[in-house]
Amino acid sequence: MNPVTVIGPGTVVASFGRNPNVVTNGSVAIEGDRIIDVGAFEELGATYPRADLLDAHGGLILPGLVNLHHHFYSALARGLDPGTPMHDFGEILEGLWWRLDRALDAETVRLSAALSLADCIRWGCTTVFDHHASPSCLSGSLELIADVVREAGLSAILCYEVSDRNGHDEAMAGLEENLQFALDHRENPRLRGLLGLHASFTVSDATLEQAARQRPADLGIHIHLAEDLLDAKLSQERYGRTPLNRLDHFGLLDGRALLAHGVHLDPYDVSRVAENGATLIHNPESNNNNAVGRLDLEAALSLGCTVGLGTDGMSSHMLRSQRAAFLGVRAGTGDPTTGFDTVPGLLAANTRRAAQAFGEPLLGLLEAGAPADIIVIDGPPPTPVDDTNAFGHLLYGASERVVRHTVARGRILLKDFRHTTLDVEEVADQARAATPALWERFRSLDT
Repeated sequence: MNPVTVIGPGTVVASFGRNPNVVTNGSVAIEGDRIIDVGAFEELGATYPRADLLDAHGGLILPGLVNLHHHFYSALARGLDPGTPMHDFGEILEGLWWRLDRALDAETVRLSAALSLADCIRWGCTTVFDHHASPSCLSGSLELIADVVREAGLSAILCYEVSDRNGHDEAMAGLEENLQFALDHRENPRLRGLLGLHASFTVSDATLEQAARQRPADLGIHIHLAEDLLDAKLSQERYGRTPLNRLDHFGLLDGRALLAHGVHLDPYDVSRVAENGATLIHNPESNNNNAVGRLDLEAALSLGCTVGLGTDGMSSHMLRSQRAAFLGVRAGTGDPTTGFDTVPGLLAANTRRAAQAFGEPLLGLLEAGAPADIIVIDGPPPTPVDDTNAFGHLLYGASERVVRHTVARGRILLKDFRHTTLDVEEVADQARAATPALWERFRSLDT
């Protein structure tokens, strides 16, 4: 029998979205990998008198966060000078990311994953969807990342970015990497696979046909879609269809599809995304960084589209990404009264999608029977928190505070601000040692 741990006292926000179910001076009791009780701190203390205490010091107690679109492999790009002009999105891809991913070897793939996962834990993300690319270290790369995920203690949904940009043989190798990983982990409670695709304009019809023919019916896709106008322009020129039409034509647009960005989808295409039950993933910080435009979040939601939230490798900080989405709505509309009716649902959509991926209907909720994925934001809220204003506290308070504790499936990964599963100083030392050679390989590659 597993020991019981009570996390509290603090302000429990039991779910994201419009019904947060706030418990003042509350706590959460966990046993093994499950939540067994949620309630007032004194009541749970009396119910479980022998429980261990994980002291929340009055902070916000939240469900573990979910990142619907990340790129672990980007971790070693910080500080890198591409050494070539990059004036638009195409030049950013060719001058930076497509050179970096080709320069990665097994060691730097591992280190990139470890650095990103450490940041996920630091910022309270307990489930992450990663979109990977490492053409020079392709075969077995997802299992290499999975090993680091296991060590870190998180849950992850992994995929390899299939693309013809380096030739059709490599695209087929990427497809095989996806399918084998997904097959090997289809019953794994903490690791699952998706079919990863790069942007439409780099994936040939022959590759999409093979992907559609070989994928199991329950395996969804994870693709960059309409991130920049370049995607639509080159897809039309090369293949005679828009990016969304290509997915639909090959039967890849369904309720398990994750469509990252969607910035340049027109209203008709957004309505088709909604009709097919696919999920758009908003990446506001990355969109701003690459100057590709802004997803019209209000329009997408009004058309019935499910919209989640990601970071696209910019960071692992989901509460800050949520804040960026909120500020983007206000800047984009010019209306300082908007945002509270649209943005709160993004993190809730993330948890629903993760729940679907793992077959865990209560994932992302703080209630009995749910997976014990729980975080504590440091510091007592300075003003009252209730069901009507919890989102405001997340937006204007929690996004600027640090995470004290991160618990994933009952395992404490961050305790009083310190990692328990990853030696972050050692990982950083190893990364600094490996980066010069990586950057040298990067510089040796043609754009």
